[in-house]
Amino acid sequence: MRRRDFIKNTSLGLVATLQIPSVLAKNETILGHNNKRYRINQRWSQADVSQNPVNDCHEMVQDQKGRILLLTNETKNNVLIYDKNGKFLDSWGTEYPGAHGLTLFNENGTDVLFICDNNRHQVIKTTLDGKVLMQLEFPKETGKYEKPEEYIPTETAIAPNGDIYVADGYGKDFIIQYDHKGRYIRHFGGRSDGPEGLLNAHGVCIDARDKNKPSLIVTSRQHNAFKRFDMEGKYLETIALPGAWVCRPVIKGDYLYAAVLQSNSRLWKESGFVTILDQQNRVVSNLAGSEPTYTGDTPDEMYQTIKAFKYPHDVCVDDEENLYVAQWNSGKCYPYKLEIVH
Repeated sequence: MRRRDFIKNTSLGLVATLQIPSVLAKNETILGHNNKRYRINQRWSQADVSQNPVNDCHEMVQDQKGRILLLTNETKNNVLIYDKNGKFLDSWGTEYPGAHGLTLFNENGTDVLFICDNNRHQVIKTTLDGKVLMQLEFPKETGKYEKPEEYIPTETAIAPNGDIYVADGYGKDFIIQYDHKGRYIRHFGGRSDGPEGLLNAHGVCIDARDKNKPSLIVTSRQHNAFKRFDMEGKYLETIALPGAWVCRPVIKGDYLYAAVLQSNSRLWKESGFVTILDQQNRVVSNLAGSEPTYTGDTPDEMYQTIKAFKYPHDVCVDDEENLYVAQWNSGKCYPYKLEIVH
């Protein structure tokens, strides 16, 4: 390696190191409450910043092989693949400048991915190595959109029968439902302050914790809430989370996990944390956030208490109940791993 390249790469490495919050430097900080407490590892990623850079780290999933897949809007490598110890395994993708949403679905025994691209105004279904299987264009069938630029999808959720639910979280805040072949079925939600209305419908997931009544949980981020709908789009309830700009809901076992982009009390001041809800959708732990307390059935306002994160954007829960946190607009930092403390 030439001296000039060595200095450049070393400098990049130093920049990445300097982005790490001082509270994490000793790797001994434990975050969270009750039975959901974690030791944070900010040096988990072993990717080479000079070879495999990231921009915004938007979302992460774990595949059947136990690998962790990260989606970034850095077009040198949109998808980075790791093992659970942070060893870099592979990467692919240069064609997703607005890469934002990443959903994994087991389709007849085979893992497939759904990528939401803000810039392309599309949802793209791919194999795990990036082969394109299907593209969903802007939903003109709804009668709500005149041009692709009005549609900015941020997330998908896939039902067991293959139906696709797309959250237009940066567009008009509708949830658009398609069948497994991409044929339009219906839309619901939309931007409003009414009970069934959404404001920044950033995420959507299938909640199958009640096996007799599966439902959809949809983010309404600027309402500081999740909203529940049945599988046909009928509004059921609001799960209020005062103070928390929640990102997509992620369900693993009996719990719901969500990155909180920022605290309402300190907007745009790197005030994010991670929240965890139990099966009754009561907050049981806030990682780097305030201790969960309630007044009646409503949580008291939540906020960041430890500056461990800047703008958390997603949580991936692995098969050992460890967490991986991807961040937006946070100095191009790689994801952190949070190891559960038993």
